[in-house]
Amino acid sequence: MIKKGTVCLLIWCFLLYLPIDSMYGKEQVTFPISGQAAILMEQESGRVLYGKNEHQSLKIASITKIMTAILAIESGKLDETVLVSKHAEGTEGSSLYLVSGEKMKLEDLVYGLMMRSGNDAAIAIAEHVGGSVDGFVYLMNEKAKEIGMSNTLFRNPHGLDTHDDHLSSAYDMAILTQYAMTNETFQTISSTKKYRSQGEHVRVFHNKNRLLTEKYDYSTGGKTGYTKLAKRTLVSTASKDGLNLITVTLNDPNDWDDHMNLFNWGFKQFKLHTLIEAGPLNVRADAFYEDHLTVKHPLVYPLSENEKTAIKPKLELKAPPKEGFTNEELQHPVGKMMFVANGEELESTPLYYEEGEKEEKRSFWQTIRQLFTVVIGAGTT
Repeated sequence: MIKKGTVCLLIWCFLLYLPIDSMYGKEQVTFPISGQAAILMEQESGRVLYGKNEHQSLKIASITKIMTAILAIESGKLDETVLVSKHAEGTEGSSLYLVSGEKMKLEDLVYGLMMRSGNDAAIAIAEHVGGSVDGFVYLMNEKAKEIGMSNTLFRNPHGLDTHDDHLSSAYDMAILTQYAMTNETFQTISSTKKYRSQGEHVRVFHNKNRLLTEKYDYSTGGKTGYTKLAKRTLVSTASKDGLNLITVTLNDPNDWDDHMNLFNWGFKQFKLHTLIEAGPLNVRADAFYEDHLTVKHPLVYPLSENEKTAIKPKLELKAPPKEGFTNEELQHPVGKMMFVANGEELESTPLYYEEGEKEEKRSFWQTIRQLFTVVIGAGTT
């Protein structure tokens, strides 16, 4: 019998602009990864292309500063002047050599934080943005919860080994980087190779990220890290032919090579494909929905050659209301189009109901590309 409250339609289709393959399978790397944990993620979709212990909570060292940087940027205070405290001046480890009583623009401190990994800059930023280091750490953990970092606990703004439970995972750091890279200011700071600060003490920062400065042509930024307990940690981003990738490694003695190898593998194995375009959806469904379904945004997803389409779309719609949708209900999705392979849902996009007759504004090829050929009708459970 039909599942109450939901109309489920399984649709097998020809997406004419994507070749159909009969086999679906994940690609495997053919080279060793030295890190204790590693991940390769496609930036826009968040799809994990490769993972090794990616959900294991480990020490992360200075890649912590990605969270410190994005919170400083989002505070809206980059133009404000920070008064450096004695507490900030005395911070151990990598340093901008800030002096107590010195005044420095918050934006300059963020550049020094990301490019030179200044631990003193991290404290100065935390005190200014959060009111105190403890207040800022609270903000760090709240942001982590907000964006889904479920295996993360921040104890400080710099990543020094001050607490045994200052931990995160490769996956969590990848989704933090994915979030941060949606911010244009963060993108600019992360990709800067050389920067000159202003103020009482002029400083010139050269980025420590050797992938960006000398090793990898497609690098777009990232953050290095090291402590005695965490060992080498690295977050990096790269872009080629419209494909944007994020790599994170934790406790990795060979991180530069591992990142380049993973990026090169990812760029070779995966390409972006439009699974469904924005606009009216031509698909056979309940008469109530026919000619009234629309997709608001195109769905773009990374696929390997082998995957590229054992993918099957699956349409799921709410049961049609007896008296039609209210204006408020029209603002919310009435269902979704899912794309599955081997029973696994890879991605989905919400569907909306539009009243009235559709005007034919699309080209012939747009219409063909959006056309779904129905082979199997309503699913039963």
